Amino acid sequence: MRQIAALPYRANPDGSVAVMLITSRETKRWVIPKGNPIRGLQSHQAAAHEAFEEAGISGIACPASIGSYGYGKRRSDGSVKQATVEVFPLNFINQFDDWPEYGQRETRWFSPAEAAQAVEEPELKAIITAFREPPRTAGLADRALIWARDRGGEKVPMLRWFQALMPKQGRFFELFDAHAAILVGGADALARLLQGGEDMAGHGKTIFALENEADDITRKVLQDVRRTFVTPFDRSAITDLIGSMDDAIDQMNKTAKAIELFDVTSFEPQMQDMSGIIVEAARIAAEAIPLLRQLGPNAGRLHILTERIVRIEEQADTIHDAGLKALFKKHGDKNPMGFVVGQELYGHLEKVVDCFEDVANEIQGLVIDHA
Repeated sequence: MRQIAALPYRANPDGSVAVMLITSRETKRWVIPKGNPIRGLQSHQAAAHEAFEEAGISGIACPASIGSYGYGKRRSDGSVKQATVEVFPLNFINQFDDWPEYGQRETRWFSPAEAAQAVEEPELKAIITAFREPPRTAGLADRALIWARDRGGEKVPMLRWFQALMPKQGRFFELFDAHAAILVGGADALARLLQGGEDMAGHGKTIFALENEADDITRKVLQDVRRTFVTPFDRSAITDLIGSMDDAIDQMNKTAKAIELFDVTSFEPQMQDMSGIIVEAARIAAEAIPLLRQLGPNAGRLHILTERIVRIEEQADTIHDAGLKALFKKHGDKNPMGFVVGQELYGHLEKVVDCFEDVANEIQGLVIDHA
């Protein structure tokens, strides 16, 4: 038996992530919104529908699942049937005052660690735990292992020893974190913009303002690179990383400007799906960037995160191609301008996702060079 589920999440003001669990109707144990596939809806769309039915949530669903888990579903005759549930992240927008199963379930926000403890299914516990791990810092044991490795025969250039002893100057990590938060805000505003509705102009203004803030942060990073004697990474690595991050918000800004220029008010389903990919890529980047403070201890987690960005970028390419094909069938010779405008928007969205892949590649390069 195959089912789909949503893992609703939201970003807290301090940068941490909370996930929502709901209680089952009969046993009142903690679960996530789930149900059977729905004819006419893709899996992530059906998951979003279940989140509304069971928890009253609207949000941006990512087309790329974050894993699957199994459980035994008890039937009315007392028999148990094994079910496999595919889980899709759902970026929370709001919760309605009323919904189909209102009053039948309790909803509550948890930290990922608390949520993993609350659910019963082992595979679901693993999915939630891996959704957002807290950053790991190098403790005394880690430093001792590194020291022992270096003393064990590995030759370390004198400059590297010198840099290790010198305090790291500049505000690089703080500025990277701030820029990553802007990417999350920009992706969220872009996804909401592509939902259409009355507040499109407001979402566009949000993206424009965030792009200006991102430019200020990028300038500060470049200034620190010129002024700082000892940097945490090679200067070229710092400029390449902040450059790829800035390219992502720039492309979001160009997408919003194109929407405003051509006065587009409705969007193709594949465009909205690509925005879901962008939201997920921004979420992953926001987790990965703070881990750069301790590359060695966090190398494994960074590899997992960057690999997911690369995988969802490939899925975005597939969605992009399918969207263009559907767009051509829809407009063709009847409305060539409609096809040209849609093609322009698809191109910008694809470039946004490509920029996040560049961010992932830059992070992976840092891990290889420094971890």
